Amino acid sequence: MEVAFHFNVSDTTDYTCRWLRKAQSQGARVTVTGPRERLMEIDQQLWALSATAFVPHAWSDAPAEVLAASVIILCESLPHGTPRCDGILLNAWPDVPQAYAAFDRVVEIVGLSEPDRALARLRWKTYAQAQNTLTRHDVAQTTSTP
Repeated sequence: MEVAFHFNVSDTTDYTCRWLRKAQSQGARVTVTGPRERLMEIDQQLWALSATAFVPHAWSDAPAEVLAASVIILCESLPHGTPRCDGILLNAWPDVPQAYAAFDRVVEIVGLSEPDRALARLRWKTYAQAQNTLTRHDVAQTTSTP
């Protein structure tokens, strides 16, 4: 499994939302997991990202028909034993989610603060020990938008 780390992101919420918009435009299905406060920031930003573009998303407890129409799902927890999913997991937790292996790919977005970077290094080690393929995207070397 590929785990992609996007490092040196100056505004993680903005970058996350722009990355989600790009993933959605390419037909990807993405589950975003993290603390409720962080997911609420992402939810609000997705609504305000652009006056002309809508990024369809829903919370994991939405009705089934809403979930079926949404390519981005906001989910506080991934229970152990999560069934195999087609799609991408974007992790906004400080730790590696137990059920990450249920997804095709994992994305980690890392800010500039030292605590954020230190936690990302620990996640990197965890993924590496599980023999995942790790890729590194240094956002500072390109631009802060995906």
